[in-house]
Amino acid sequence: MASPIRRVVTGKDATGKAIAIIDDVAASVHRREELGVTNTLLWVTDSNPVDLSIREDTANRKIGITPPTGGTIFRVIEFAPETEVKADYETRLRNFQGLGVAPEGESRQKPRHPAMHRTRTIDYALILSGEIDLLLDDSEIHLKPGDVVIQRGTNHAWVNRGKTPCRVAAVLLDAKD
Repeated sequence: MASPIRRVVTGKDATGKAIAIIDDVAASVHRREELGVTNTLLWVTDSNPVDLSIREDTANRKIGITPPTGGTIFRVIEFAPETEVKADYETRLRNFQGLGVAPEGESRQKPRHPAMHRTRTIDYALILSGEIDLLLDDSEIHLKPGDVVIQRGTNHAWVNRGKTPCRVAAVLLDAKD
């Protein structure tokens, strides 16, 4: 199980003074044990530029993998080691296809990994802890803490072949092809 993430959100009080409007453990945590993934949703925006006057806690919203049109998602994803994933290849493949993020091109027919997918986003991913392999159509890159990936709307999958969980901070921005 992923360890809790403290989330501090700033804003302004009635006089315009900077304050913390939220300082608590992030509550929007979604664990998919069969896939070995835990997502902690930290913030969502609907547009760019962002309306700073909105005071709602946008992490309380129901949201899929991709951000709203013109918006962003900030989350931390923890990937369990592949040996702890409970679902078989076909179940995992159906699960990802059901989320509407299937890969494109040749990878659509028989993806090299059941988690292979594509989102129409640009993603900024920072490896916080553990190690993970980023699978692309015909290659893979081993990543360690401190490594950064700029994922530009291409087929990819994250695979943890290690023995400990890998935690990744990710910001997804809506994009166009």
